[in-house]
Amino acid sequence: MINQKRNKKINRNIGMIGFPMDLGADRRGVDMGPSALRYAGLEKKLEDLGYKVTDYGDIDVEISETQRIRDPKLKYLSEIVKTSKVLARKVEGIMNKKYFPLILGGDHATAIGSIAGIASYCKKRNKTLGVIWIDAHPDMNTPETTPSGNIHGMPLAVALGLGHKRLVGIGGFKPKIKVENVAMIGIRDVDALEAETIKKLGMTVYTMTDVDKLGIHNILTKVLEDFKSRVDHIHISFDMDGIDPDYAEGVGTPVPGGLTYRESQLIMETIASSGSMNSLEVLEVNPILDHRNKTAELATELIASSLGKNTLWD
Repeated sequence: MINQKRNKKINRNIGMIGFPMDLGADRRGVDMGPSALRYAGLEKKLEDLGYKVTDYGDIDVEISETQRIRDPKLKYLSEIVKTSKVLARKVEGIMNKKYFPLILGGDHATAIGSIAGIASYCKKRNKTLGVIWIDAHPDMNTPETTPSGNIHGMPLAVALGLGHKRLVGIGGFKPKIKVENVAMIGIRDVDALEAETIKKLGMTVYTMTDVDKLGIHNILTKVLEDFKSRVDHIHISFDMDGIDPDYAEGVGTPVPGGLTYRESQLIMETIASSGSMNSLEVLEVNPILDHRNKTAELATELIASSLGKNTLWD
């Protein structure tokens, strides 16, 4: 009986695409994240769940050594804009084929292109996009507020229409999502001016303090319930640094005090049981800082959990 119910939910194809970029941050290594996830057996894990996986490979991204920084407040802007446009088109194309888009980052600047593509697909079909942002960081900086100039600290702001015109204009429209259709979970490292922007906009933010007080299941249940009445497409943007470094040390920007292994799994299992996820990206795996590909293996487990793997289906 369990198997029959489950088979109805897994009758779809997955289109997987890698975005091996680390231009959004100062620390090198997350460009190898997509390869690490594949090496950890992601495709087989999903096929074992009954999915048909089509791997579209990686988008070509120029490495930092071949470029120079023209604006210290927007490092590597031109290459990020160029490749984000390519990613946006690829993601939208995958969705046009009725495939479930699975995007493998790269740093979190990946979300600039992925969300642009998803938003374009939704806009053309009069669908409302909602985003659940799981991360240690809100990524709500702009060129005016950034302390580093690293664009991986800006993608959510860009999706909301805030920031440089070349970034927010990808796809030909802005904003890609409305403020009320974004929920951040696991936040614990916020820049001062970034915090002011978040407060001004009245964004929904669940910090790790909220997770400790309320419990992750209660938080996610509330988010999904709130989205139910106004969102047609839910995108999950999962930065692996949302998880505590004790469980995921190989990430681009580790911050202590994050989600536990079980909290992370419960997020994905709850999403799967709700049947509400329409697209997923997993980001910031850095094999250079990892041990025996442990973080990539955890990431593949979380992806499998979000797509239906649970204790009764091993």
